[in-house]
Amino acid sequence: MSLAAGRPYLAIPGPSVMPDAVLQAMHQPAPNIYEGDIVTMVQAMVPDLRRVAMTEGKVAIYISNGHGAWEASLANVVSPGEKVLVCVTGRFGNGWAEMAEGLGIEAVRLDFGTKTGIDAARLEEALRADTGHSYKAVLFSHVDTASSLRNDPRPLRAALDAAGHPALLMADCIASMACEEFHMDAWGVDIAVTGSQKGLMVPPGLAFIFVNRRAEEARRAMPRVSRYWDWTPRLDPEFFYQFFGGTAPTHHLFGLRAALDLLHDEGIEHVWKRHQTLARTIWAACEAWGSDNGAMRLNVADPALRSHAVTALGLGERNGSALRQWVARNAGVTLGIGLGMATEEDPKGEGFFRIGHMGHVNAHMVLGMLGTLEAGMRAIGVHHGPGGLEAAARVVASG
Repeated sequence: MSLAAGRPYLAIPGPSVMPDAVLQAMHQPAPNIYEGDIVTMVQAMVPDLRRVAMTEGKVAIYISNGHGAWEASLANVVSPGEKVLVCVTGRFGNGWAEMAEGLGIEAVRLDFGTKTGIDAARLEEALRADTGHSYKAVLFSHVDTASSLRNDPRPLRAALDAAGHPALLMADCIASMACEEFHMDAWGVDIAVTGSQKGLMVPPGLAFIFVNRRAEEARRAMPRVSRYWDWTPRLDPEFFYQFFGGTAPTHHLFGLRAALDLLHDEGIEHVWKRHQTLARTIWAACEAWGSDNGAMRLNVADPALRSHAVTALGLGERNGSALRQWVARNAGVTLGIGLGMATEEDPKGEGFFRIGHMGHVNAHMVLGMLGTLEAGMRAIGVHHGPGGLEAAARVVASG
């Protein structure tokens, strides 16, 4: 017998749970893509997107996933043969570096591991050593979706300023946008990239690049950019099709309009606070389960460095995979795989898993998921400390 019948809960770090309002908005006939309501709808969405990123800059919209956003962001400001400096704190920092290398860009990595954040002093040292200012950009993950490390952009901007280096500061906000507090302009980020399928609560398929004036100036200095990835017509479209480089992704846009309404009705500051509280709820339970020689370990020990959108965990041996399989089969909860966390002792990363708590989530969803995790650990025989659910309930009760 399985207890999984009923509405499933996708607790992976993207795609995230889609609100009913988003699904309902998408469930309509195809519109006229040349004039009428969809044109005015998209024009009105642009300032709402900028409000999510907290920027007075511009936004380019692409029909792609986050990997497309990585490529587009690089293609507009860095030429083949030039260099970028990549601050790596997990699998997705390496992924952006690999994207740069595929474009013929030299990606110099500063690897900070998967358990500690970026050392701004080390970054400043690397920038000061670049006396010829060969680095065109500094790339980093605001949240690395694999390690669940969260990096504060402000010390990175301070390092660039202290070194007197002109490189652009480029943030991967794919897992963090509309989940984590982020002030693009106030924190000195020049380019921020994100996708539709996480905090924005829309199916995968849209990518967004937010750019400031410095980034626009860098684009104007480029000798050429491929026609599709060129953000120039997307930032200031003369015709509607230029928003997207062709046919509009109509139903994704209907869903995005509904998602932005939900975010701004709640208030973006309240959205950040909700994510912070629900993340602390999960951490409290996991820390209790890890006590008394329990097997559970949060990948990031310092709460100040933990993401409020995704949590990476270890259970030892193959218990991460075993727990994921049990809760999916018996309780209808899908957890994320332990991506990029393989070790010599665990070459497939089967001792790890991730919890996505981004976007359309609330207290009862998180508390129910945590109860399912405890049931799963009991079922597969994982030793865990007492009081996990009580600790979680205390966080929710205190707000």
